[in-house]
Amino acid sequence: MMTWAEAMASGAGGGLIAEALVTFGRLRAWQQARHVQRAVAGDLPAIGAFIDPPADGLAALFRVLLGGMAGWLLHTEVTGVYAAVAVGASAPALLAQLGRSTTADGALHSAPGGQDPNTPPTRPEPDLPPVSEEATP
Repeated sequence: MMTWAEAMASGAGGGLIAEALVTFGRLRAWQQARHVQRAVAGDLPAIGAFIDPPADGLAALFRVLLGGMAGWLLHTEVTGVYAAVAVGASAPALLAQLGRSTTADGALHSAPGGQDPNTPPTRPEPDLPPVSEEATP
């Protein structure tokens, strides 16, 4: 078991790693777009078309904070740095799943989509035409 500070720092590091991968993907897309335009002798795209520093910076900050929060929240469950980093990297999805659950047991045993696995699936009601109030012979 990790201390809450260790788990929080490792979770924040996981969030930072995940955001670095997102940023790398955007830089790679910019690089590829430049290569395509260079091949056809067109105007090269600006980096601002792929990266928005204020918005992306704020998103990165929140991902790091969510990673730290997830590490803190699960510090009694996390047994190593690798696990805490993984919790931090998956923090947005993990915390959303916990938020949809009504109980801790529901969070651990819920099926994808938030449906209880012990409840039979429900079928959607068929679309029926509106019923006229007038009696038809």
